[in-house]
Amino acid sequence: MKLSAKADYAVRAVLVLAAHQGEGPIKGELVARAQELPLKFVENILGELKHAGIVASQRGPEGGYRLAVPADEISLAEVIRVVDGPIAAVAGVRPDEVTYPPGAEALPGVWLEARGMLRSVLETITFAQLVERSRVIAAQGERRARRLPHRNAAQVEG
Repeated sequence: MKLSAKADYAVRAVLVLAAHQGEGPIKGELVARAQELPLKFVENILGELKHAGIVASQRGPEGGYRLAVPADEISLAEVIRVVDGPIAAVAGVRPDEVTYPPGAEALPGVWLEARGMLRSVLETITFAQLVERSRVIAAQGERRARRLPHRNAAQVEG
């Protein structure tokens, strides 16, 4: 699977908004900084997601972005489609519309199967699930870090 930088950034921006759902609008700068993304890119993506009804914005000093839909109702596939179009296109064409000359007739069926597999994952995982998964992984990392003996630079070099 090839995921564009734009789709990756969009998913990460929505993940930030999902993690802060219910806390009010979040400035675009904070969304970008939280995931170390270019601000202009994030603002453009958030604009596309707003147009698609996934994100809402609020103007003013207390303004920013928030999810327009609950995080448990937004799938990864929805966000990817907004910024990149159809999932698993073949040279920019939907797999069910691809035709090949004799000798490669089996390929469209394979592309359809691959798209089905991708969809089975991307359409079922919601941003609420991703937020929870991220929190669990972060907590496991913190527990592991507390168990490891701390070394200073002299111990590591010596």
